[in-house]
Amino acid sequence: MKNEEMALLFSEATPYIQKYHGKTLVIKYGGNAMVNDELKLAVMNDLVTLTLLGVRVVLVHGGGPAINQMLDKVGKESKFVGGLRYTDRETMAIVQQVLAGQVNKDLVALLKGRGVGLCGMDGHMITCTRKTDADLGYVGNVEKVDTTLIEHLLSDGFIPVIATVGMDDSGVPYNINADTAAAAIAIALHAEKLVSMTDIVGLLYDKNDESTLIPEVELSEIAGYKAAGVIAGGMIPKIDGMADAIYEGVHEAVIIDGRVPHSVLLEMFSDRGSGTLFYRRGSR
Repeated sequence: MKNEEMALLFSEATPYIQKYHGKTLVIKYGGNAMVNDELKLAVMNDLVTLTLLGVRVVLVHGGGPAINQMLDKVGKESKFVGGLRYTDRETMAIVQQVLAGQVNKDLVALLKGRGVGLCGMDGHMITCTRKTDADLGYVGNVEKVDTTLIEHLLSDGFIPVIATVGMDDSGVPYNINADTAAAAIAIALHAEKLVSMTDIVGLLYDKNDESTLIPEVELSEIAGYKAAGVIAGGMIPKIDGMADAIYEGVHEAVIIDGRVPHSVLLEMFSDRGSGTLFYRRGSR
């Protein structure tokens, strides 16, 4: 990169660095963007960069592919209802083992000593009740988020890395959809921005055609997109979480393509942005 290009890049980034300095960013990380080791390392390096620039970064992760792999190993079928994983007692034990164990610690290991691995059970961070609007087994509704542990870590310059396993008041563990958990954590932290990094370019009119990307969605449009089948399956909890976050005071919410190198830095610190931005009319 030439000196002039480097200077232009920093000039473009400066107002964004000022905007987000000292602010809280919650990133939900999931999909096949977590499977590619090279991309995963690049994302973790970007999160360290954000921290060094004064952004308070919280990483909330799923681990669907790793859970599916373990279920396949034990001969158990993966089942989904309305975009959410059906979780019986045996599946719950595997979810807890894989998410709060292997997946969580693999991410922490890439954060150069700045990551601290947690799950929603630690410090009773995420209190759940069983989700009852469908038969999903041990899938939890988030009732309360206690941010004490998260705030302590952020104050000391660490990146909390949170696996989305919570528990009820009796200590029974529950699987929580990672998008739902990320939104609840963003709300509790009064985050500036919620970013969902996944393995698609954003919300598409036609899920098989990336040229049909919808760059912006006003919250009142969501119901129409659901009725038209544009928002369906796993997109439902993702976008419902983003809408909840914005209604509860999170300023910005966006879906970005985690397969694109440095997509989070491009989203945060450039005029280009990426993916699909969700907003509420009158609050931009």
